[in-house]
Amino acid sequence: PSTPRHTNRLISEKSPYLLQHAYNPVDWYPWGQEAFDKAKMENKLIFLSVGYSTCHWCHVMEEESFKNKEIGEIMNEHFVCIKVDREERPDVDKVYMTFVQATSGGGGWPMSVWLTPDLKPFAGGTYFPPEDGVHRVGFRTVLLRIAEQWKENKDALLESSQRILEALQRTSEIRVRGQESPPPPEEVMDTCFQQLSRSYDEEYGGFSKSPKFPTPVNLNFLFTYWALHRTAPEGARALQMALHTLKMMAHGGIHDHIGQGFHRYSTDQHWHVPHFEKMLYDQGQLAAMYSRAFQISGDEFFANVVRDILLYVSRDLSDQAGGFYSAEDADSYPTSTSGEKQEGAFCVWAAEELRALLPDPVEGATEGTTLGDVFMHHYGVEEAGNVDPMKDPHEELKGKNVLIARCSPELTAAQFGLEPGRLRSLLQECRQRLSSARAQRPRPHLDTKMLAAWNGLMISGFAQAGAALAEQGYVNRAVQAAAFLRTHLFDPDSGRLLRSCYQGKDSSVEQSAVPIQGFLEDYVFVIQALFDLYEASLEQRWLEWALHLQHMQDKLFWDPKGFAYFSTEAGDPSLLLRLKDDQDGAEPTPNSVTVTNLLRAACYSGHMEWVDKASKILAAFSERLQKIPITLPEMARATAVFHHTLKQVVICGDPQGEDTKEMLRCVRSVFNPNKVLMVADGDSAGFLYRQLPFLASLERKDGKATAYVCSNFTCSLPVTSVQELRGMLSP
Repeated sequence: PSTPRHTNRLISEKSPYLLQHAYNPVDWYPWGQEAFDKAKMENKLIFLSVGYSTCHWCHVMEEESFKNKEIGEIMNEHFVCIKVDREERPDVDKVYMTFVQATSGGGGWPMSVWLTPDLKPFAGGTYFPPEDGVHRVGFRTVLLRIAEQWKENKDALLESSQRILEALQRTSEIRVRGQESPPPPEEVMDTCFQQLSRSYDEEYGGFSKSPKFPTPVNLNFLFTYWALHRTAPEGARALQMALHTLKMMAHGGIHDHIGQGFHRYSTDQHWHVPHFEKMLYDQGQLAAMYSRAFQISGDEFFANVVRDILLYVSRDLSDQAGGFYSAEDADSYPTSTSGEKQEGAFCVWAAEELRALLPDPVEGATEGTTLGDVFMHHYGVEEAGNVDPMKDPHEELKGKNVLIARCSPELTAAQFGLEPGRLRSLLQECRQRLSSARAQRPRPHLDTKMLAAWNGLMISGFAQAGAALAEQGYVNRAVQAAAFLRTHLFDPDSGRLLRSCYQGKDSSVEQSAVPIQGFLEDYVFVIQALFDLYEASLEQRWLEWALHLQHMQDKLFWDPKGFAYFSTEAGDPSLLLRLKDDQDGAEPTPNSVTVTNLLRAACYSGHMEWVDKASKILAAFSERLQKIPITLPEMARATAVFHHTLKQVVICGDPQGEDTKEMLRCVRSVFNPNKVLMVADGDSAGFLYRQLPFLASLERKDGKATAYVCSNFTCSLPVTSVQELRGMLSP
């Protein structure tokens, strides 16, 4: 009988990332009291390693160092070793990433940090190769040097760690100083637009040369800037920048043309060769951005990209109980007999493979043309592979092709003497055939952890798409996911959100022994999702829950002295810093989104203290918003929403009536960042009527569905014509 594999403590964890390391020779501990006590009792330093399950370089460091028996012995002898999943514990990640960025000028994952037994950091970095090289010190050497330092210069190390912590506390503080008020919105919006405009890539779209990230926060800002400057040349440029970026991304290799959805980012300027992992938070935000692009432009191209993203999420990232999984990995085995995973193996193609799959002659095309010829021309396939060797340092993509739409359908059709409509159906047939072939390959690892915050972003994506595309099925999927959150990621006894749950055995949903409580981002993204879901479904239970969670967020995270919200609640002695994020990144920072959430909450409840809180957040970030708003485009956008005051669009009518539905379609088809939608259905006992007594005075005109556009609870004259309503909806 074979000997059972060695396991460490991580075998009892639920996180897929921690479970990946459960068979290492390293004596890993999860973040917690047991590890802290051991470090103190044995007077040992802590080695903290932070990553996530779909992180390519995390896999590399595990293969090279954490699976190495000798390195494992050095780690176990000299350190208490702790593994953290950054997606499960963003609070721990943020504290130590702040340190690594401040001391090394860079950051990323895997993150490697050395701490004193009382958790203060004194040395850190990201990926280390196992052995010394020409330009880098190896991990083994670093471990031995730090262990030696602890033995020889313990007092100096402790002193240095205390100084570092005090400096971090000073530099990371965000607060209102004196009598600051929100910054002037026009100035903030114009500066942010100019900064984005300067960094914009005119040819390929996006806001850097390479690597290139989707950054939905930039696109959302540009859509709002356009809405407020429609008739000015700056407004036209803002719209052109956003739409061109979205088009180039959809044509590029960052978009999975066979399996749908978007990869994490592009390694080059052309959106061509991606880093192949797929993250839920990207799909959710991009579904919302492409929905807005469709609302604004009416171009079906954008609606089709929305459908593509939501098809991918429904098929590959959905739990049968209704939640959404976190991510799919970049690396997979090229074949079922391969011994080593390669990045992108699931997604790339050799030219001969495509010829073999698409040999059919194409009737009506120039003589001798096969399906393969048409497909390969359209998607930029080359016989020797189309990946620049500079973007493939490990030669994992040598001889392979990453599909990228190189031509418009019209150009490809003309090249082969085909009608554009015929070409589209031929390409569709090719993609289906390749999809079936790809299904035979070993799939990448799926991270089946379900996070409240990212589920919130995805619910917003489905709800906004359902409203903008008038697709009830998408709204239903958002409702199913919100019900999942309510069941599995909410504790009705305490009224609080939980951070994460996990796919268990036999497709059940499991919770860890001690559930992780929700962080600020969980509350903010779920509240935003519930407002979006109410506007798409008109079910008042989602509104009610959103307002409850907003009260809870205030209680747990609000800073009454310096204003704005902390990312974590008070009272966890293992967290050395209580931080406020000050940069919108792959996801917007929670304080940015919460400004708009608070304004929406005030519109739906009449609680004006929420408007006051929104004002105080903008005041706390005022200096940054005036100097470098490009770091906070979502909050810059919120300054305009705050200044212009949200319009309450109230429709009085039977939600099932055809005239009400027509008005709802009108409201949902117009992009206006400054509105909230509600339906007053005459049920005076309903939740909305209890919150907003002024609704009782609004009534239908001539028995027809009637719209009112209100500002600060003062309403316009009633409108029964869809044309008039459309005119009143412009920002």
